[in-house]
Amino acid sequence: MAGMGAGPDHLFNLRNQFYLGAYQTAINNSEIPNLSPEDAVERDCLVFRSYIALGSYQLVISEIDESAATPLQAVKLLAMYLSSPANKESAISSLREWLADPTIGNNATLRLVAGIVFMHEEDYNEALKHTHAGGTMDLHALNVQIFIKVHRSDYAEKQLGVMQQYDEDHTLTQLATAWFNLAVGGSKIQEAYLIFQDFCEKYPMTCLILNAKAVCCMQMGNFDEAESLLLEALNKDAKDPETLANLVVCNLHVGKSSSRYLSQLKLSHPEHVLVKRVSSAEDNFERAVQSVA
Repeated sequence: MAGMGAGPDHLFNLRNQFYLGAYQTAINNSEIPNLSPEDAVERDCLVFRSYIALGSYQLVISEIDESAATPLQAVKLLAMYLSSPANKESAISSLREWLADPTIGNNATLRLVAGIVFMHEEDYNEALKHTHAGGTMDLHALNVQIFIKVHRSDYAEKQLGVMQQYDEDHTLTQLATAWFNLAVGGSKIQEAYLIFQDFCEKYPMTCLILNAKAVCCMQMGNFDEAESLLLEALNKDAKDPETLANLVVCNLHVGKSSSRYLSQLKLSHPEHVLVKRVSSAEDNFERAVQSVA
């Protein structure tokens, strides 16, 4: 995990690949020689989190055994939580138990996983309880995301200030700045777009960055460019949920049919927030129709 200390960073490239959504590239380039035991654990965490991002939950669960270090056990717990709705309750129960254990409860990766899980649960107060103290760039970046979710851009800006003070050019600082600018809106959207554009020029384009650029374009009313970026992302990964969701929104704005993308999203990611919102709207419509029938 991106700490906030000095010294050579042997995991710089691997971390960047993970942050920018180049998950398979991170996995393929994870054989790094002469790592310290601590760096080796972080490397393994990044690799397994990349597998989680690609949906390979069972691989992570089977590969990490009981003797693995606490950060890896935390990543395994995240894989279990995400693998199936049926596993959520037991994963959260284990997570709470570990967080209450004074010997491991303050582990940065465990706190990060807690933040991610409780964000998924939309329990933002519980997430912040474990992440607010920061200590790593990953935790500060997650805090920015949580504060944006709860519409507290003032607190998000403070977290961003901590990150900028530590390393203004850090990939997570740049990403968090772009997220913040998107949340603030107005003229800041163009600034966010330029950050994502800069990433595209420095690194191979990923679904994550293409989607981020497309969201900026949609917010600026440039739906043609947004659609082009999203179709490029779809070529990279035809099942990426954010690409499909953004294509639904983009097509609705330009008056094109979005039913195919929505059907794909429902089939491949039934738990996605857009699917839930559409289902809720359809149910409300049905009830309204029946009430006047």
